[in-house]
Amino acid sequence: MTVNEMAASAHAANTLIDAPALWPAQGHTPTVVGRQLVIDRGEGSYVYTDDGRRLFDGTAGLWHANIGHGNPELAQVAHEQMLKLETYHTFARFTNDKAVVLGELLAGISPIERSKVILNSGGSDAIDVACKLARRHWQREGRTTKKIILSREFAYHGLHAYGTSIAGLEFNREGYGTESLVPETARISFNDAAQVEALIAQVGAKNIAALVTEPVQGTGGVNPPEPGYFEAIQRLCRQHEILLIVDEVITGFGRLGTMFASERYGLEPDMVTFAKGVTSGYAPLGGVLVSPRIWEPFYVDSADTPIFRHGATYAGHATASAVAIRHLEILERENLVPRVSELEAVLRTALTGLAQRQGAVTEVRVAGLLGGVSLAGHLNAVQICDDLIELGFISRPLRGNTLQISPPFIISDEELTGYVAAIEHAIVERENR
Repeated sequence: MTVNEMAASAHAANTLIDAPALWPAQGHTPTVVGRQLVIDRGEGSYVYTDDGRRLFDGTAGLWHANIGHGNPELAQVAHEQMLKLETYHTFARFTNDKAVVLGELLAGISPIERSKVILNSGGSDAIDVACKLARRHWQREGRTTKKIILSREFAYHGLHAYGTSIAGLEFNREGYGTESLVPETARISFNDAAQVEALIAQVGAKNIAALVTEPVQGTGGVNPPEPGYFEAIQRLCRQHEILLIVDEVITGFGRLGTMFASERYGLEPDMVTFAKGVTSGYAPLGGVLVSPRIWEPFYVDSADTPIFRHGATYAGHATASAVAIRHLEILERENLVPRVSELEAVLRTALTGLAQRQGAVTEVRVAGLLGGVSLAGHLNAVQICDDLIELGFISRPLRGNTLQISPPFIISDEELTGYVAAIEHAIVERENR
């Protein structure tokens, strides 16, 4: 290497070292630093960069901005709550009024009858609590070998220790010195129920505490369930006394045209995790809906009743809870969940046409207002997403060279078809280069 080449290399390294202090999330730093888009404003289905670009938010942030950006009603409710009481913890004898009200509202719409509600700060928190509670349940029952948590290939369940451990995306589990941060985990097929049955037999049902699944896989590529898959999964869970945990962090609160995807697919979970859509991202909030089978032993009026040691400083945060309460009112008042069913038909028609016209589109998948567009290998989903930015639209590359489609519920039919048209334009332009 020449002196000039070494100097250039050192300069490049220093450029990265001197980058902004904020560490980019989920990004390859050398290819991200210097190219980041700074979003400083949002309005409806659009966001704006600090250099003045207007972008259609085709991913609703990270699947969460269901009622769009900049809603003044939610901002006002947060302002008023902070002036009254920003928050107070919910440990032991203490709670706060907004957390109590939200708990009742969530129990009332839960796909689990007579559910109790554990509140926390997000989806990763919720997964950690649900997996711990599954193990706690079986230990309390005296079934001490039931420790293993099953999850599906290509699954994403956040990035806390448990979420990392049960990830079905291998790259999220790599680099920590062991195959799984929490050792008692195993992956099952994402669509082959016979393979799931075989793995249960191999591992031994006596060793399995729970099975965790997304109703529709999100980051894994927008994968709806194969016909009959969930019916078989539920049968196996009942037959082998395996708790069923349904991760509705993305699909909850209307994303599939029902309040919870469990309703759409006829799922009867023991626990449901939720986050994102409960506030449309206006405040960080998540939680777990828990079935009577699990919570009742912790509510027995006895000195011997066990304690489940869950809870965090911001669990049941009063301002976040106030925002969630008003957000649920908006969903109902504006009929946004039924609107998703209408938009699903529009999206399905648009994507079917796209696949018919463009041979570079190998598959399209739709469930509610979730869409995935898989591309042939000669195209790169990352590059297509970059091209879409230049056209004024946001998508995101997912597993399987797939483009994410998950815009806010408030979009018009024309905006949705225009978004798909922009994707087609970007594909055609890449094909012609």
